[in-house]
Formats: sequence, C-alpha cells, structure tokens
Amino acid sequence: MTPDAASPASRPAPSAGLPGQDPEITALLDLAVGALGGAPREGQARMAQAVADAISTGEHLLVQAGTGTGKSLGYLVPAVRHAVTTDERVVVSTATLALQRQVLTRDLPLVADALAPRLPRPPRIALLKGWHNYACKHKVAGGYPVDEGGTLFDLEPSGAADHPAADGGEPAAPSGGREPRGRRGGRSLADEVRAARAWIDETDSGDRDELVPGVSDRAWRQVSVTALECLGTRCPLLAECFPERARQAAREADVVVTNHAMLGVAASGSPGALPEHDVLVVDEAHELADRVTAQATVELSVPAIEHAARLARRHGGIATEALDTATQTFGALVAQLPAERYPHGLPDDARLAVAAVRDGLRTLQSALKPDPQAKGDQGSGLKMAQAAVLAVFEVAERLAADPDGHDVVWCARAGDFGSGPAVSTLYAAPLGVAGLIRSQLLAERTGVFTSATLELGGSFDPAARSLGLVAEGVTWRGLDVGSPFDYARQGILYVARHLDPPGRLASEAQHAELERLVRAAGGRTLGLFSSRRAAEEAAEALRDRLDVPILCQGDDQLPTLVREFAADEETCLFGTLSLWQGVDVPGPSLSLVVIDRIPFPRPDDPVRSARSEAVDAAGGNGFMQVSATHAALLLAQGAGRLVRSTTDRGVVAVLDSRLARARYGTFLQRSMPAFWPTHDPALVAAALERLRS
Repeated sequence: MTPDAASPASRPAPSAGLPGQDPEITALLDLAVGALGGAPREGQARMAQAVADAISTGEHLLVQAGTGTGKSLGYLVPAVRHAVTTDERVVVSTATLALQRQVLTRDLPLVADALAPRLPRPPRIALLKGWHNYACKHKVAGGYPVDEGGTLFDLEPSGAADHPAADGGEPAAPSGGREPRGRRGGRSLADEVRAARAWIDETDSGDRDELVPGVSDRAWRQVSVTALECLGTRCPLLAECFPERARQAAREADVVVTNHAMLGVAASGSPGALPEHDVLVVDEAHELADRVTAQATVELSVPAIEHAARLARRHGGIATEALDTATQTFGALVAQLPAERYPHGLPDDARLAVAAVRDGLRTLQSALKPDPQAKGDQGSGLKMAQAAVLAVFEVAERLAADPDGHDVVWCARAGDFGSGPAVSTLYAAPLGVAGLIRSQLLAERTGVFTSATLELGGSFDPAARSLGLVAEGVTWRGLDVGSPFDYARQGILYVARHLDPPGRLASEAQHAELERLVRAAGGRTLGLFSSRRAAEEAAEALRDRLDVPILCQGDDQLPTLVREFAADEETCLFGTLSLWQGVDVPGPSLSLVVIDRIPFPRPDDPVRSARSEAVDAAGGNGFMQVSATHAALLLAQGAGRLVRSTTDRGVVAVLDSRLARARYGTFLQRSMPAFWPTHDPALVAAALERLRS
C-alpha cells in the first residue's frame, strides 16, 4: 500500500491570469480596508477575487500570500459575504493562537461590522475549540472525583514538568500542538488550581487561553474534562456548560473560527467535532498535514494501561486481574523491544501481548456499564473510568490489528519527565494523511488554503499533494498573489559555499564564520539552528568571542526572549524550531538571519522515513517529496523572518554549502524569498557594516 502522495494526479487549473472580477467583492474589500485604516493592496484584492471565485465554482484554491499582503481580509471578506447571503457556514482554521486571536478579536469583527450595512443581516461569528480547552463547572463544583497524579496539597512547582497539550483538547499526540506555556514562577499546583477556580467564577467563556497568567496542564486537569468524560445531558449544570455553549454558538454562526488540531480531530473521523459547513478556509495551511498527523498519532504504554485499570477498580468496583496480568507481560516484552520503527508491523510476540491487553480492556468495557441510578461523583467517576478504558482500548486494537500498510509503528524509550526509569512506549501514526484530509475535511465542500509558504521549489504541487488535492477527480488552482516587499532590493541570500558540508557537530570553521557575520552586523542576529545542542554550543562559543548580548532558547520563556531581542539592537537570539516560524521582529533589531544547516528531517524520524520509503517503492523520489520538501518549507519560513516590513534590510546567511553545491539546492533556493544571491563573504560583511551606519 502506498501513501496518498503516490495517488493518481489531477491537473491543477492554470494559475496564470486573474479569476473573473466581482465588483461587489471589490467594494466590500474597500469597505473593510477603510475600516481598518489601511490602503488598497493589489495582492489582497487578487486574493479576495480568487477566494470568491473558488467558493462560487467549488474549485479548491491554494493562495500564497506573502507577509504584509493582508491575507486575513483577503479571505474573510468573500467568506463573510458568502455565509450571510447563502446561509452556508464557513469554518476558518489557524495553526497558532496568535493568529487565532488576531482573526477573532480584530479582523473578523472589523469585517463583520464594515460589511453589515451591505448584507441581508449582520454576520454572526463564533470560536470553537476542543472540549478540554474549556473549564467544567460541574467538576469545579465537586461533581467529579479528584484526578489522580497530583493533589491540591502538592507543594512542588508544576509548570516545568508539563507536556504541551493539543489545541484540539482531546488526548494529545506526541508531536502535537499547543505552544508551550513555560514556567509559572514556581507556583504550586494548589496555587494554580485556586487561581483557575477564582477565574472560572468570573469568566463568561471558560476558555483556557483567556486565563492570564496561564496554569499548567496538571492544574487544568483539575478544572476540566475531556469530551469522553463529559456527562452530557445527565450533567446537572448542562445549562451553564462552557463547551456546550461554544458548540451551540458555532451551530448558529455564519463564520466559525477554530484551529488545526480541531481539524485533526475531525479528519480522524470524530463525528460532530465541527458544525456543518460548506466552505473550509485554512490559514497557515503549510502546517495542516503535520497537525493532522499529530492528532492521529496514538501511543500505548504500561502507565497508560495501569491508569485505566485503576479508574476501573476505583470507580467501577470491578476486578482487573486479567488485564493486570496482560499488562505485566506487555511491559516485560516491550521493554526488550529495540527502540526503532517496525516497517512490517510489530513482531508477532509483541502483537500478541498487545492483543491480550486489548482483550482485557474489552472485558472491562463490558463490565463498566452505565448506571442510570448513579449520582454525584459516583456517576462522573464511572464516566471517567469508561473514557479512560475506551481510549486505551482503541489504541491497543489499532496496534494489535494485522499490518495493512496504513500505519507507521515504532517503539521509543524516554525518561519519566526527565527522571526515574525509562518508559517504553509503542506508537502508531498514519503513513499518509492526504486521504484523511480529502475524505473527511473536503468531501462535498470547498477548501481554501493560504500561507506565505505554499509554493515550494517553484510549484504548488508538493503542498497540493500533502493536502489531498492530487487525486483523480479533484480540481484545484494555485495562485501566488506576491508580496509588498522587494526582496531582491531588501535582502541578500548568502550561502557559505567555501565551508565543508556540516557534520554531526558544528565545526570551528562554522563558528568562525558565524562570529564574522555577527561582528559585522553588530549583533542584531537571529540564529536558527537544527538542534538545541547546536544553538547552545554556538551561543557559548560566541559569548566568549563577542561583546554583544547573546540569548539562547531555554534561558527564559520564549516570548520574554523575543521581547528582549527586539528591544535591544545589539542583542542576538539563538534557538531552534520555535524561532524558525514564530518570530516577527521588524526594524533594526534584526538585520541578520543565520541558518546553520539545511533543516532536513532526522534520519530516524519514523513517520517521514516511512513515507519516503513508500514514495520510493511507488516509483517516486522519496527524498525530494518528503525530506527536501520538509526542508524547503522550513527554509522558506526561516528566511522569511528577515523582511517583515517595507523598510527592513539585511542578510540571510546559510552556513551549509550543500545549498549551493548539491543538485537539490536549486529546488530549496527557489522555495525561499527571492533575495539577491551571493557566495562572497567580504561583500556580505561590508553590506552588514553599512546597515549599522
């Protein structure tokens, strides 16, 4: 079985030429832009016309819109017009909380108010997140038993130990979603829960992201439940339920704003995750495939099975001896498994051990019958046990199934929050998600996908393939509406061709080159590194050689570091993936972006390596379709940190000579902004020095 990337290709509609002009869209866009106090932008106008055309024809649309284009208004104006005039709902999804807030609190209300006089009625808008993102009033009122894994009298600071949760609010995948909340100043779990409870008494939404300062995942679990744990119509506080209110508002809205993790929940087949809708707009669309993959990734470990068994004993009053025995066998066997990917499924003995766990969980499911007479936390405790057993059962059933080529299966070992014995965990992730996106998210609706980085290597095909559009009977259009920036005049792309290809560790020559560049720039450098270790080593090396402040990811919370970097023109900031895509620092504080190496995925990345092998087996080029495409996207995102306004000037320096020497280098460079290219270090140093004067 090959991944969706190898599906028969349909031809995209030509991107040359503008879609038919709709005078009403032009007039409505002018109203919205005027309300914002802005000026007309050609790229934004082209985008709005293209989105309107796609919605009317049903043809899927990929729109690359560079930073500064104003793409939010470019899709919101035609989306609002369509939703109100046809009573066909539009769902808008973003990848980051920052963009979600911008769309929901500024752009969408502005468009709705500006367009309302020209529409049949005022637009209705709503925000929808996963169930676990909302507080549960019934739990706060004592309707649920206290969760295991922490008490209110825990005096240890809780923030540093938490793992990020997925925005969708359902069980998080290992590589998924929420932006890390960072340390909380050493507050105890008890302090965090008290703060959350006080806030819940005042909030109208119950939305976790409105709680400032935020709390750790452990604290939030004390005031929230998952969708599976919810009592539904049996809840005595149903009329006050925050997540149910949000869903009711979404069912009545014209435009619903959500996030990619929720799209992942819907793509995984969860019924009712999103309200009925006819148009799906995906902003930051370059991240959608990874978010859907993360949401569809599952894991099975001894602690997870034991947790479900404890809840069954505690709240269901049932014996778990058979499951306990199966868990012991599973634990002993999985501890001996090599930490690697299993291309042909788990070894037979491991699969049999997982099947025994599955059977034990199935027995518990049968025993945990709903009790209509159960009241108070007895009924909610039973619901918690049912939810935990069901979640682990579904994972075990998936891992125990006969291999069919649809899943990537691997074993990994990690310490328990950095201490204690290593925990062996089995994982399963979909080999491809293009089919899920196509069948679950795009069936019988129009998809509009937009980002500043959708055209990779000069083509929309890689993005279209990842989004399920390259398939028989599917038509789509790719359109690049350009950028207000003149990249060739505002920036230089410098590739250090004279350096040797990078090894596993940074060389002295790389550090020396980095030193020369930062010295010429007078600080003002954003260093994007392939690993945390590389960033830390570079920061340590340059702190000894240069008299400029050098911040490194991990020194403090990331937002704090970015603020310090932006506030001082001599400061440098070094870090890894979070900085490649999340930093927006216009002005003189950033005139040099340094990329230490081409960001290919790790060779031991189980999902990407499996996808690459499957493309090769289908007769394609797995390296180009998977590894090079991944690197091209990150390079485009990283290089895009340099120019954030029409007055920005500077250099993007890549210290990996393969970008100039290797055959795939042309593909990668064509994915980056069209800066003026050079390999001359003296020319670059002189340019950076001139920018300081």
